[in-house]
Amino acid sequence: MKSETWGHVLAELQKTVGKNNYTTWIEPLQFNELTDGVAKIQVPTTFVGNWVSRNYSDQILRHLIGAGAKVSRIEFCVAPRAEMASAPQDKPKTQRKNGAALPDEADLPGAPLDGRFTFDSFVVGKPNALAHAAARRVAEGGAVSFNPLFLYGGVGLGKTHLMHAIAWELQTRRPDLRVVYLSAEQFMYRFVQALRDKDMMAFKTLFRSVDVLMVDDVQFIAGKESTQEEFFHTFNALVDQNKQIIISADRAPGEIKDLEDRIKSRLQCGLVVDLHPTDYELRLGILQQKADYYHQQYKGLELADGVLEFLAHRITSNVRVLEGALTRLFAFASLVGREITLDLAQDCLADILKQSDRKVTVEEIQRKVSEHYNIRLSDMLGPKRVRTIARPRQIAMYLAKKLTTRSLPEIGRRFGGRDHTTVMHGVKRIEELKVDDQQMTEDLELLRRMLES
Repeated sequence: MKSETWGHVLAELQKTVGKNNYTTWIEPLQFNELTDGVAKIQVPTTFVGNWVSRNYSDQILRHLIGAGAKVSRIEFCVAPRAEMASAPQDKPKTQRKNGAALPDEADLPGAPLDGRFTFDSFVVGKPNALAHAAARRVAEGGAVSFNPLFLYGGVGLGKTHLMHAIAWELQTRRPDLRVVYLSAEQFMYRFVQALRDKDMMAFKTLFRSVDVLMVDDVQFIAGKESTQEEFFHTFNALVDQNKQIIISADRAPGEIKDLEDRIKSRLQCGLVVDLHPTDYELRLGILQQKADYYHQQYKGLELADGVLEFLAHRITSNVRVLEGALTRLFAFASLVGREITLDLAQDCLADILKQSDRKVTVEEIQRKVSEHYNIRLSDMLGPKRVRTIARPRQIAMYLAKKLTTRSLPEIGRRFGGRDHTTVMHGVKRIEELKVDDQQMTEDLELLRRMLES
């Protein structure tokens, strides 16, 4: 690939990502080679590579294709003997706030915000509606109503998107506020750097001077005692000043292993919101929004009916995988000059679809239902017929019939050797109950999501 092609990509990115983002994340990249459709790009550190891959790989791929490069995938690799720049930094400029010396806005230790992650581009559905509403309320920048706001959920469900959206909205609505967004890893890096430089006072002043502190992936500090200690004191100082704190993690505060109890308690004192795994309707909405965007980028590329529905049904793991699949599909179709059909999707995305074909087992259903209703697995499979055990047993039978390909006799054998008519009766009873029992319907949907995620 010619150097002018990479130069064109850099020029296009500079237009769209903003000066600060370009300087921080794009400028350090070096194009290495293009082999068999794979563009290899060198990055200075693994951290930079992960960030660029997560936030800019789609744009880089699109601009490469737009510049005529025959590329279908991007790989980021750390440059040999790459080291972080160690040039001495200027001392932070200071300003005054309530009589105290504070760092200049440009010296606040925040990570760059991704321009794609706004409220306008966030697709709202039942699984994320509460998290979206809570994020919107905080982004209004009014009086603190719940502190902290704690968002948690699995990979690719929208936590980071909402964090960035809050920051963008606050910058627009309340430009006077000092808003800092960064990952827990970056917080720890700043802390270690301050220890090394024997400049803890500057660190404490820096983080206690903000109006809104946003920390992504807080589970990263679990087990790191000194960082947890400083995070705890920073948290308390900001809460005491009535400053807003927004935290995200991959699980609920109480479930983060090796996180100190006092921090868990603090994190649970605000509003804790779960982003549930996506349902079919939400996945389809995300795909439709993404497809509309790509139609503007790839003029004249046709998308056959049923393709988006097929992807929404088959790829259920997380939104990143879903969006990545559509990106690859549009890029591939553009390269080969073909309409995006079901056949093309199945050929182009064979590896992703294979990974997504996770088979739910009867044993897994039995275990999840037992855990959900807090009964012993041995009781579910045993002869007891009391309602507290019989009802979960029928629910497990119902889910086994709906989520597996096992026959009724096979399901009966796995439930302690029961007859197929017992299974049939159990399935029918649950179908009758869920018509009028809202709690039953919610339990079934929750269990189905957990089993299929």
